[in-house]
Amino acid sequence: MSTETIESTAAPTPSRTRRLLLAGGALLVVAAVALWLHYRNRESTDDAQVEAHIESVAPRVGGTVIEVDVNDNQAVHAGDVLFKLDDRDYRVALDRARADLAAAVAASRGAATAVPITRAASGGSLTGAEAARQEAQAGDRVARAQLDQARAQVRVAQANLQQAEANAQRAVADAERYRQLVVKDEVSRQQYDTAVAVATAAQAQVAAQQAEVAAAQNAIATAQANIAVARGREAVAAAAVSGAATAPQQVAVSQAQAGGAVARVALQQAAVAQAELNLGYTVVRAPTDGLVGDKHLEVGQALAPGQQALVLVPLDQPAQDLWVVANFKETQLATMRVGQPATVAVDAFDASLRAHIDSIGSATGAKYSLLPPENATGNYVKVVQRIPVKLVFEPRQDLSRLRPGMSVEVTVLEAEKR
Repeated sequence: MSTETIESTAAPTPSRTRRLLLAGGALLVVAAVALWLHYRNRESTDDAQVEAHIESVAPRVGGTVIEVDVNDNQAVHAGDVLFKLDDRDYRVALDRARADLAAAVAASRGAATAVPITRAASGGSLTGAEAARQEAQAGDRVARAQLDQARAQVRVAQANLQQAEANAQRAVADAERYRQLVVKDEVSRQQYDTAVAVATAAQAQVAAQQAEVAAAQNAIATAQANIAVARGREAVAAAAVSGAATAPQQVAVSQAQAGGAVARVALQQAAVAQAELNLGYTVVRAPTDGLVGDKHLEVGQALAPGQQALVLVPLDQPAQDLWVVANFKETQLATMRVGQPATVAVDAFDASLRAHIDSIGSATGAKYSLLPPENATGNYVKVVQRIPVKLVFEPRQDLSRLRPGMSVEVTVLEAEKR
């Protein structure tokens, strides 16, 4: 090999070096342009995770746990028993509700039977009261007639008494004259005796007439008493008629009581149904298929209604039940729109899934925190905020290995509009 050839191989000429540098620079420019073209319409963040519907399991009634039938991460099917509560109090409540229902049914039957009885009794009482009033009025009329008759008898008896007294006075006077004559033997003893007998009979007639007057006066008093009794009966009968006149109201009251009894039956039926539900709630079953998680449940633990006991993470969720929440910086949202396509890289395994933007959050994550920042107080430091963006997966992809809470990296392809 010649010396000239060795020198040309060992050190390139200045023109060749220049060409190599120009070629390298051109490649770098092309690569930079390509990278810029590739990333200029893309926004990425690793502040993202998989979300899903998680069923929170809590008892609907309070009680003490007496049986736990599942373990952590155990697969269960809808309807499987998860745990049981002590049901003795609820069985007693159900028995009491059933007893109250039986009493309400009996009362309802009695109230329904009382309606026709009240209707018949009220109608009969009105008829009877009216008849009693008419009878009392008739008795009053009879008593008044008896009073008039007794007064007439008194007048007749008094007239007869006056006549008897006059006859007696004359007979006594005749007997006295005959006595004086018989002493002088001017009349016979027989005539004298006859005059004495007539006088005695006349006096007896006076006594009889006096008795007649007294009897007639007693008849007046009796008739007056009968009038008073008849008036009392008439007043009682009138009151009974007034009371019986409320028969429609009494029937209405009876019907209202029957309606109230029916309503109480319905109320007790609802109480029995509620007691049966409460008893059934002491056995807590799985609402869906899934894996048991976040279980903090032990036998003997007292649970309140609504207190979370465990959660169920559904298995084989469809695409619409899995989504990603990516927290993009507010400076990344300038051209981000609903419907734009995105790729989701899952950290747990080497996979890239297709998705698109479903919605953009209505506020920053800081605003939803327990203690949101208050920039109007203290020293203000501007911090770039993050906005939650919800992305849903495209259909016909294998999502079976995804689990809620997995970390992912989201890249939104903003240039490609849907």
